[in-house]
Amino acid sequence: MLRTARMAQSANAEGSRSLPIDTILVGDCIDHMNALPAGSVDLIFADPPYNLQLEQGLTRPDQSKVDAVDDDWDKFDSFAHYDRFTRAWLAAARRILKTDGAIWVIGSYHNIFRVGAALQDLEFWMLNDVIWRKANPMPNFRGTRFTNAHETLIWASKSRASRPTFNYEQLKLANDDVQMRSDWLFPICSGGERLKGDDDEKLHPTQKPEALLYRVISATTKPGDVVLDPFFGTGTTGAVAKKLGRHFIGIEREDTYIAGALKRIAAIRPLSAQTVETAVTRRAAPRVAFGSLVEMGLITPGTELTDDRQRFSALVRADGSLVSGEHMGSIHRVGALVQGAEACNGWTFWHARDAGKLAPIDIFRAQVRAQMDRIPA
Repeated sequence: MLRTARMAQSANAEGSRSLPIDTILVGDCIDHMNALPAGSVDLIFADPPYNLQLEQGLTRPDQSKVDAVDDDWDKFDSFAHYDRFTRAWLAAARRILKTDGAIWVIGSYHNIFRVGAALQDLEFWMLNDVIWRKANPMPNFRGTRFTNAHETLIWASKSRASRPTFNYEQLKLANDDVQMRSDWLFPICSGGERLKGDDDEKLHPTQKPEALLYRVISATTKPGDVVLDPFFGTGTTGAVAKKLGRHFIGIEREDTYIAGALKRIAAIRPLSAQTVETAVTRRAAPRVAFGSLVEMGLITPGTELTDDRQRFSALVRADGSLVSGEHMGSIHRVGALVQGAEACNGWTFWHARDAGKLAPIDIFRAQVRAQMDRIPA
């Protein structure tokens, strides 16, 4: 029989009324996922067993024991056994994802390549592999290999046709107006963030830092989305989801981890709705045609547009088209033709004088969008 360990239940998200949101489901992740409605989850974050294959304990040079992962849940009889388990839980996960849903899976060199192959075999569509570079990795005590200083995350959509959430503008703003790269530097979980048991030892050997989940969830979900974690552990996914105004479903079978997660998540205070609102992507912003700028008098017919280095120029015509020598057409077409290129983003290529300085015409489009935002619905 499937069991649940419920949090203080919040109001269900729209479209999620039949889901056990903000709840930890107790037991086998495959059984629980198979019991959930198909196409009901926005994002899955999975931190599955790594199958580390440790045959003996690790010791430091002073002969003290390293607290490595030697729990039963990380032990499999063979690679074939691990592969069957991986394909089973991934198939269950794919069924419950929405059409535009996506999955993140984290792993090490022990398992991530096997997981990647299974993802592709099950027709997930690879979007990125991300390297989590650890600022403070555990050293290689035996001195027989390179220090293992990173783990790999795979981000994949349910299918090639999916259009998963990606908050590009938000990430770029947070990264000082530079595109977010696929190599992320975070310290491993330690200090006050690390959950301890009654014996003052680590409650979970592979607890992930909240900073890592913060980036994953804020980058690839919207407020109110449902994030499922089939290997919930001590609840990092749930804690960050609650903080960021998302809903979570956790699945875990170890009672000690569940107790720690319940206490941890109960102490989280969600951020305000205004604080967690994501920056509007350019794709989602209202469409504004260049001709609208001419009609509204922001750019007048006869204005000379140039590129930022003033190598090319074009005149604005009354109908909103451009003419440059023998070339005539839209801002995009003429921008491509003068460069001999196949395509061009005319909004960023063409510049006009604004207060005596050259500025991309995109700033005028931004003014129109700002006016549209002020119009009551």
